[in-house]
Amino acid sequence: MQNITIGGRTVDASSPELRALLPRAYEQKLRPMCMCKEPAVPMYIARLDDQHLIKRMPLSGRDHDPACPSYEPPYELSGLGPLIGNAIQIDATGKADLKLDFSLTKRGTRSFRGAPAEGAEPGIRSEPKKLSLRAMLHYLWEAGELTEWCSAWAGRRGWGRVRTSLINAASQMTARGGPLSDMLFVPEVFHADDKDGIAARRAAALKGVHATGSGPRKLMMIVAEVKEFSAVRADYKIVVRHLPFPLMIEDGVWRRLATRYETELELWRSSEAFHLIVIATFGISTAGIASVEEVALMVVNEHWLPFEDTHELRLLEKLSHLKRKSVKGLRFNLPRDVPIITATLPEQKPVPVAMFIVPASAGDEYEQALANVIDATPEITPWIWRVAEGEMPRLP
Repeated sequence: MQNITIGGRTVDASSPELRALLPRAYEQKLRPMCMCKEPAVPMYIARLDDQHLIKRMPLSGRDHDPACPSYEPPYELSGLGPLIGNAIQIDATGKADLKLDFSLTKRGTRSFRGAPAEGAEPGIRSEPKKLSLRAMLHYLWEAGELTEWCSAWAGRRGWGRVRTSLINAASQMTARGGPLSDMLFVPEVFHADDKDGIAARRAAALKGVHATGSGPRKLMMIVAEVKEFSAVRADYKIVVRHLPFPLMIEDGVWRRLATRYETELELWRSSEAFHLIVIATFGISTAGIASVEEVALMVVNEHWLPFEDTHELRLLEKLSHLKRKSVKGLRFNLPRDVPIITATLPEQKPVPVAMFIVPASAGDEYEQALANVIDATPEITPWIWRVAEGEMPRLP
C-alpha cells in the first residue's frame, strides 16, 4: 500500500478518492507527497491518455522505501550514475537541468552535405560532463518510466502511450536556460478524423525551426519510430511513422551512421515485432525540407523496452511474463565494454535483485569492473548470467 498526501489530505494511492482529487490538483499544480518514508518523498502529477497519474520525480526512486511501489534501485548500477551531478543536475523541486553535448543551433544556410565528418552521433563515450544524443534518448526513456514492465501491461503500450510518457518526462527537464519540452518534437499518432488538428499542432510546434534567412537558426530534437531508410538521388531519407515528410540525411553521413549502429540495425531487421527509435537534431530549410544534423538510434522490443543483443532480448522475454515489475538498465554515454546492469527486479523480496549479463568476450578487466559495481551496492542481490558458461540461470 502507498499513501499519498496532497492538498492536506492523505489517501491510499489506489483509492477512488485520490483519483477524484487528481484533476483539480493537476490544475492547481499541487505537489503529491509519498508517505513511505519520513520525511515524505515529493512526486508529481502527469496526464496520460486523459488520465491523471502520480509519478515519482526524476531520480527519486532510491529515496522511497524498498517496499514502496515507487522504489527504484540505485542509479549507479547503470550508465546514469556518472552523469548525476555533472550532465544531470537535480534541483530542490526535482527538476533536472541538463548539459547537452550537441548543438541546437545552426549557423549559415549550407546544406547538411557540409556537416563535419563526425556529424552523426557525437561521442558515445564515458564523458560525464554532458549528455550525448544517445544518452539524451536513454534519459527520456528512463525518466518516462518506459524501461519498466510487468505482464499486466501487455497490449497497453503503443506509440501514443510512449509519446505521452516522453513529453511528461521532458516537462520535468530544462536545458540551456529553457524547458526541454520546447526543444523536443514527438509525432502524434495519426488519426484521420483529426487530420487537420494534428497538422495545425505540428505546424505550431515546428514554427521555430523553419529557416528565415542566412543567420543562425534554431534546431529541435525529434524522437520518433523509424519506418524505413531509403536512397533518394545522391542522399538518403529517414521515413518516420506519423510524420508526413521525411528527414533528409547526406549519403556519407548515412553510411557512417549505418556503420556505427550496425548492431541496432541488424537487430531491428531481424523481426517485424521490433521498433527502431531515432533521436535527431533537425531544422527545416526555406524550401520546407527537414534535414538532420546529428542522429542516434535505439532498438526496442514489442513492449518498447531497449535491448543491445539477443541475450538481453531473451532475458526481457522471460521477465515480460512476470507479474512483478522489472526495470531495464540503459548505457547512456558508456561504451559496450563497460559492465552495466541489464535489469532490476525492484519488488523482489527480501531485497531487490540486480541482473547482469556478462558477454562471452569478457576478460579479467570486465569481471573486475563488474565486481566493483556489485561491491558498491551491497543492499541488492546480484544475479549473473555468464554467456560463455552456457544457458541462462533460473530467475530469482
